[in-house]
Amino acid sequence: MKKLTSSEFRQLFLDFFKQHGHTISPSQSLIPQDDPTLLWINSGVATMKKYFDGSVVPENPRITSSQKSIRTNDIENVGKTARHQTLFEMLGNFSVGDYFKEDAIAWAWEFLTSPKWLDLDQRKLYCTVYPKDTETQKIWKKVGMPEDHIVKLEENFWDIGEGPCGPDSEIFYDRGQENNDVAEDDPENFPGGENARYLEIWNIVFSQFNHLANGEYVDQPHKNIDTGMGLERVLSILQDAPTNFETDLFLPIIHATEKMSANKKYGENKADTTSFKIIADHVRTVSFAIGDGALPSNTGRGYVLRRLIRRADVNGQHLGIKGAFLYKLVPVVGQIMASHYPEITEQQDFIAKVIKNEEERFQETLESGLALLDDLIEKAKASDNQTITGKDAFKLFDTYGFPYELTVETAQDAGLKVDKQGFDTEMQAQKDRAREARGNLQSMGSQNETLMGIKDKSEFEYGVYEEKHAKLIDIIANDQLVDETSDDNATLIFDKTPFYAERGGQVADNGNIYNQAGELVAQVTDVQHAPNDQNLHFVQVILPLKKNEEYVLKIDRDRREGLRHSHSATHLLHSALRSVLGEHTHQAGSLVEPDFLRFDFTVVDPMTPKEVSAVEKLVNEKIWAALNVETTITDPEDGKAMGALALFDNKYGDKVRVVQMGDFSTEFCGGTHVDNTSQIGIFKITAEYANGAGTRRIEAVTSKKAYEYLTHRSELLDNIQSEVKSTKPENIIDKVQSLEKDLHDSQTKIGALNLQINQAKAGEIFDHVEQAGNLTVIAQKANVKGMKDLRELSDSWKKEPKSDVLVLAAASDGKANMIISLGQKALDQGLKAGDLIKQAAPLFGGGGGGRPDMAQAGGKNPAGLAEAIKTVVAIISKN
Repeated sequence: MKKLTSSEFRQLFLDFFKQHGHTISPSQSLIPQDDPTLLWINSGVATMKKYFDGSVVPENPRITSSQKSIRTNDIENVGKTARHQTLFEMLGNFSVGDYFKEDAIAWAWEFLTSPKWLDLDQRKLYCTVYPKDTETQKIWKKVGMPEDHIVKLEENFWDIGEGPCGPDSEIFYDRGQENNDVAEDDPENFPGGENARYLEIWNIVFSQFNHLANGEYVDQPHKNIDTGMGLERVLSILQDAPTNFETDLFLPIIHATEKMSANKKYGENKADTTSFKIIADHVRTVSFAIGDGALPSNTGRGYVLRRLIRRADVNGQHLGIKGAFLYKLVPVVGQIMASHYPEITEQQDFIAKVIKNEEERFQETLESGLALLDDLIEKAKASDNQTITGKDAFKLFDTYGFPYELTVETAQDAGLKVDKQGFDTEMQAQKDRAREARGNLQSMGSQNETLMGIKDKSEFEYGVYEEKHAKLIDIIANDQLVDETSDDNATLIFDKTPFYAERGGQVADNGNIYNQAGELVAQVTDVQHAPNDQNLHFVQVILPLKKNEEYVLKIDRDRREGLRHSHSATHLLHSALRSVLGEHTHQAGSLVEPDFLRFDFTVVDPMTPKEVSAVEKLVNEKIWAALNVETTITDPEDGKAMGALALFDNKYGDKVRVVQMGDFSTEFCGGTHVDNTSQIGIFKITAEYANGAGTRRIEAVTSKKAYEYLTHRSELLDNIQSEVKSTKPENIIDKVQSLEKDLHDSQTKIGALNLQINQAKAGEIFDHVEQAGNLTVIAQKANVKGMKDLRELSDSWKKEPKSDVLVLAAASDGKANMIISLGQKALDQGLKAGDLIKQAAPLFGGGGGGRPDMAQAGGKNPAGLAEAIKTVVAIISKN
């Protein structure tokens, strides 16, 4: 068996499959692109969906990758088990309609056992298979797997519901009984059972069926291979590590944490060791996620990051680390992963800043959580069952980031228990809410055999507005290829086309199709990409269309011009944001329409008005600088060397299109652009706002639309100038401020007069004192405007109380209000204003509350105030 570092092992895997004709796909962002079914990229195959469902046909059907992935469905197990992690790397090889079982199994065996590669002991390898998949069993025997090492399990069938599915085969490594956590005769002690001896290292899925909505299984048009090997798991074997955490991926982080702790050492104490593991795992996850553009928040991905950072900080406190510390470990993560993920080191200052900010915020939350825990302990001690409720434990976990185990540990120290069943019920309810929020979305679609089968070449013509000789090479009507159609709707492919297909945020062209006689035969309403990348024209048919005939394709020129202006302005905006806010600013999406543009980006703090103005000014300066827009066709590596920004990973082929705007903006882009930035004319930001946790959105207009927007604003300004009677536009603000001051002065005078009126009314009201039991009460409906006036009367009463209890009510504008104030004598007799108001408020259709000495309520039924006053007086009389 070879002894390898994590970097050597990762590269060895990729090199092996490259040698077998696979294209190495770079690890993609942890934030899924155009996939609402996933919160995070959670496997290698998650990045291959577009190939497996047939929506895109890859240039090379053989692909291999080492994909960073996040799973947080069992976060509470991290640190407690040998293998659970929130961030992991999935090594995989994939075949999209190319090789199948024979090669997949043979290559897996070769990589694992050949002296040239991993050189694992064949006697320690086992596999599980689907019992009905006899073909796979035969192939395993053929490559050298002993028959008694092949285990048949019914669960070896990969099926996620509707969509691709098929049998799978898992490979296990025998770590020996000395590493087991169950007895040798335990029924779970077998490859595939719940034990620590047989370690699953690789899963090969033979995706050969489609699971239809009606429950039927049918053969897929193209059979696929999807495999996943856990890098950390295999590395623990190669480095003879008891768990994943003793490998070179985690130990440097653990050792750095030891130095910050209160003389704690990894491995000396079980609880401390668990804390070290949690910290090492969580700092890896948040570093990668923040590097890919996620930010802490209260929802979605941001909530996961917040929870991980808090969980790590609580465990840091357990180790005696005070204050923020997790951010100091980011450079260590960067050093470990530098060979394959240099972006962590490149962005480490930004990543550390985000983590530190979140940690510092958590110190207040942590104190509040500890205070709540103390209250819950006192509450539980006073209860009959001496138990902290599951609901309270979950609140600590969910709101304050307290791990359940920490609550249990603290409760045990106090001689208490925690309701685990109640906690689990609350946890499941949260998971159910999250699942419902995602909706009933398919994680992978079914293949469209008709579109996948179209291999004809189709060329998009940049800069062309009218193509006079476009040959119609494919007609799809009712999901069938036909030679001609007169149906209302059809989908067309031409050998060449000026119609841009929607991609990269830019919407599609619209336009018309004419025959050679000049007759309008169809209207193009949308254009999308086919699986083999041809432009699919969705049309409304006017006259019959025939295959192999030539047509005139004419796009809507005004629409295209608007799109060119908006798209080029989007590139300038992106660069301007990075210049003003920092290069850590990531694009999170865009929409390029002919009339406006929309740009989403990740940022730690909201933009200030000054920053928005600076960005807008910088974009316009580059427009006025008349920068030439140049396009270069090259390969991805040369494109990156030119400084091109790759916005989303792994969406570029062997040749890429680099769009440069002077030396200000360089991006990979397949969209349509102006020839010179001066053609944009003018750029105006119309809105900047939050678009979700950690994400901001800018909306803007250009050219004619910008002129119209500014003209409308100018007209508004003229109207305001006229309304405030300002002689010059520059004096409008002074005039408005003067009017505001006059208004404030008037309101102050009115308030003073109202106070005098209320004081006069108080004199009348406070003279009406009645006896209620052994207490004196003033209980009246006052002729005042609302709650504000009632509070002023109550304040006057407190300064010189003429009774033990004050009960006042008022009706105004169809609303009812009541206030109750108690003196010391009433309080000494056990009365509480809050209790009294709660009994009175329903009588006038309201609700309220307050302190023992003062409470108030509002309602919608003024007619019930008289009855409410009588009820309060009656309760006081009986006290």
